[in-house]
Amino acid sequence: MSKSSADTGIRLQVYLSRCGLGSRRSCETMIQHGRVTLNGVPVNRMGEKVFLQDVVTLDGKKVTPSSKRIYLAVHKPRGYICANSDPEGRPLVSQLFSSAIRERLFHVGRLDFLSTGLILYTNDGEFTKIVSHPRAQVEKEYLVETGKAVEEDFLRQYSKGMRVGDTVYRCKSFVLRGPHSAIITLTEGKNRELRNVFTSRNIRLKRVHRLRIGPVTLRGIPPGHFRRLTEREVRWFFDHGSSD
Repeated sequence: MSKSSADTGIRLQVYLSRCGLGSRRSCETMIQHGRVTLNGVPVNRMGEKVFLQDVVTLDGKKVTPSSKRIYLAVHKPRGYICANSDPEGRPLVSQLFSSAIRERLFHVGRLDFLSTGLILYTNDGEFTKIVSHPRAQVEKEYLVETGKAVEEDFLRQYSKGMRVGDTVYRCKSFVLRGPHSAIITLTEGKNRELRNVFTSRNIRLKRVHRLRIGPVTLRGIPPGHFRRLTEREVRWFFDHGSSD
């Protein structure tokens, strides 16, 4: 915690995020569920501030901010989940780098159990906010492969805005690579967006594979492996976020 933060305090969810426990939003959920204590007192509402001398715990364990910022690009294989734990015992994406990275990291966005490709991990909550917030308009590029032919009119409608239930989905751009394959670029990416959109037209997705997030691609990262982001890549995201 910086000297100015020590004097004025920082919000509890910000403190938890700086401890590498997740995005601010996910940390707010931890607080609401009563998993956090401040100086031994359970906290379940927003607004509490943390000062230098305070003791914060999550699930009974003391947590402190990490001074080392880490940013990873991971090539997620099929059958792995983006979570800190899984009651069903399924493999976690974090297990792909846990033997090499000691710090506790959290995923930026997510890919579902069946999806593959690029996902970022970090312990920097500000970075997560920039990459994930729709206002930042960070592009995420996906390869989708389908069980039946996809018509260009369908994708054109998707690019203009398509309502599925109570949600409107809109892709930024698309490129048809063949009757059963397309590259789709999103700048928001709602929960299970691609699966929801294609399923609404009775089109089964055989594969959802994320190729790119902003300037970061899978180039040189085999499935199940990872690399650290370069300083230039990290700086791109912060410059991109500050320009909004």
